[in-house]
Amino acid sequence: MLRDGPRAAGRGERTALPGSPQPLGARHHTGPGGVRGTNFALWAGGAEAVEVCLFDDEGPGPETETRYRLAEQTHEIWHGFVPGVRPGARYGYRVHGRWDPWTGARWNPAKLLLDPYARAVDGEFGAPAEVYGHVRDWPQQEVADTVRDERDSAPYVPKGVVVEDLDAWDDDRRPKTPWADSVLYELHVRGFTIRHPDVPEELRGTYAGLAHPAAVGHLTRLGVTAVELLPVHQFAHEDHLLRRGLRNYWGYNSVGYFAPHAGYAAGGTRGQQVGEFKRMVRALHAAGIEVILDVVYNHTAEGNENGPTLSLRGIDNRGYYRLGGDPRRYADYTGCGNTLHVVQPQTLRLITDSLRYWVQEMGVDGFRFDLASALARAMHDVDMLSPFLAVIAQDPVLRRVKLIAEPWDVGNGGYQVGAFPPLWTEWNDRYRDTARDFWRGALPDVRDLAYRLSGSSDLYAWGGRRPYASVNFVTAHDGFTLRDLVSYEHKHNEANGEDNRDGTGDNRSWNCGTEGPARDPAVRELRARQLRNLLTTLLLSTGVPMLVAGDEMGRTQGGNNNAYCQDNATSWVDWSLLREPDGGWHELFALASRLLRLRREHPVLRRKAFFSGRAHGPEGLRDLAWFTAEGKEMTERDWFAPGRTLGMFLSGRDIPQRTPDGTPVTDDSFLCVLHADERELNFPLPGHPWARDYQLVVDTARPGQARPPATEHAAGTYLPVPGRSVQLLRVLS
Repeated sequence: MLRDGPRAAGRGERTALPGSPQPLGARHHTGPGGVRGTNFALWAGGAEAVEVCLFDDEGPGPETETRYRLAEQTHEIWHGFVPGVRPGARYGYRVHGRWDPWTGARWNPAKLLLDPYARAVDGEFGAPAEVYGHVRDWPQQEVADTVRDERDSAPYVPKGVVVEDLDAWDDDRRPKTPWADSVLYELHVRGFTIRHPDVPEELRGTYAGLAHPAAVGHLTRLGVTAVELLPVHQFAHEDHLLRRGLRNYWGYNSVGYFAPHAGYAAGGTRGQQVGEFKRMVRALHAAGIEVILDVVYNHTAEGNENGPTLSLRGIDNRGYYRLGGDPRRYADYTGCGNTLHVVQPQTLRLITDSLRYWVQEMGVDGFRFDLASALARAMHDVDMLSPFLAVIAQDPVLRRVKLIAEPWDVGNGGYQVGAFPPLWTEWNDRYRDTARDFWRGALPDVRDLAYRLSGSSDLYAWGGRRPYASVNFVTAHDGFTLRDLVSYEHKHNEANGEDNRDGTGDNRSWNCGTEGPARDPAVRELRARQLRNLLTTLLLSTGVPMLVAGDEMGRTQGGNNNAYCQDNATSWVDWSLLREPDGGWHELFALASRLLRLRREHPVLRRKAFFSGRAHGPEGLRDLAWFTAEGKEMTERDWFAPGRTLGMFLSGRDIPQRTPDGTPVTDDSFLCVLHADERELNFPLPGHPWARDYQLVVDTARPGQARPPATEHAAGTYLPVPGRSVQLLRVLS
């Protein structure tokens, strides 16, 4: 028997036909007797009964709910076929079972639950009291989560949508850019185009807007090879933000792992968002740009025991979430209230099914895993032989796509930079910190800088890993923009409504003498030079560079380093910057574009193997050499001496890779001088065996770098290196 709960409005409860336990989710197809309908299948291991609830809003009154009992259960999967249910139909589940929070059981059939496998979602999650499984406003707050709320949540929550997918992707051509040739561009679907003057107004801030030629054209002119999209899985806004009149902008609060976020769709939310997302992917692929999704499988929007009941909590709380020693509480390795229990087979299946779906049916090319260490935990500790990593490594679909780990979480032992297995690349925050510290004059010596410039072999030269295991970045969505990094020393997050307590205080930034906007021309010029230094350092380093949308044209967040809730001009890309006649931002874009073109044309700047540092050939030329400010090769003592200058010689003669027909790859050789001291330096250019003549290619002391300067210098002469600048020289002979 079903436990007592709210009765369905309208036509009452019926029993579905037996249907099939596979695949999970709602799939429209031909059923018994040739009748078209939809099969519903839901894993709910400890449940006592499951109803699928269909909603019809075509009449003049409020929407009508019709419930179908899923009477069949196979291997803990409740399933049934409902004739006549077509694509576009909206649905949810009610799951019956024990209410016993002290043992982790939180079933409540009064709460309509989103199907974890729903491929589209109609409506938006709010935070009224009715969507909580417990009585949120119970007078004794310390026990409020133990008191079951009997109010119906259906009128207040979005519904899943039945989607028909007949797309075989026969006309799509994936770019399949090798890792060593990749350049990532982190962007927000809404924020990238919401202010773009050349994107039609009705498409701005949407998947269709990102697919528009004006948006794609900027990416191709810049020269990136992949967009890394901030979360596009359906997400919800936190109650504390809604109460302050704010919204979750970044989207790291997932609730639907198969559904493209409906708020980014221009064409509708009854399944149209699925086709719109696919067309966006096709448009980017046609331009040679891969699509990588930032995915949040470590936690969900349901939060801790005081959070709403939206999906997994009400389906099987103990099966989906890691519970603490007290099963009433949640183990929290994410800082977001809960952690998915990836060791559980059904949770692991949910994640891997979702990943395969986005690759095979939505066309994406890879994933960046938020707080990946939480996924790599076995029972408690991070384990690089954990079930999640093992399944990914042997999966014939997933092991072929790009996999990027954010290699940390907030739990003990969660910091794992350099520890993920060879299949993975990683966000390298050691690179970020070193680059920032060098250019603000905070490094005691240049040892760490040399490691970061040459691919971070100290972190990744093991187990067959390559330099492209390191995703190099100076900025990311979380933290200061590049412009703010040289304009602010302190965070300014007052608009977030948390008294500036949120966001990190460890910014490793330097404001060049003035906090915030500056009128002093000297400060403005210094900031512009520092921007060019940071950008040039990033794009000349071995590894995979990642840019953040807008950094190439001076986007600012006004010193906010945690703009996760700023769905406004604070976070949106300001395209007017490229049109400012005296801002210099078009020159910054030109420099970024030119550096990326250099990188694309010269394999020595994007090596597939680590440097050996050993001499090759009779001339004794090494593939990598380091020089002091005096133009001498670095000795052991020099590495430990204080220094703000480093010369790096990259030999194009000894690149350990071959073309497909077996021909050795050769290239020009380059000398790069990075000088963080404020005083000008006369740098003696190395002679034999390194070079006889050099040509200056990049000089960050100069504002305009759209065209290379034609300055040539003979070996043995002095190169004037302005204070705080990068000089890149190509070897002529």
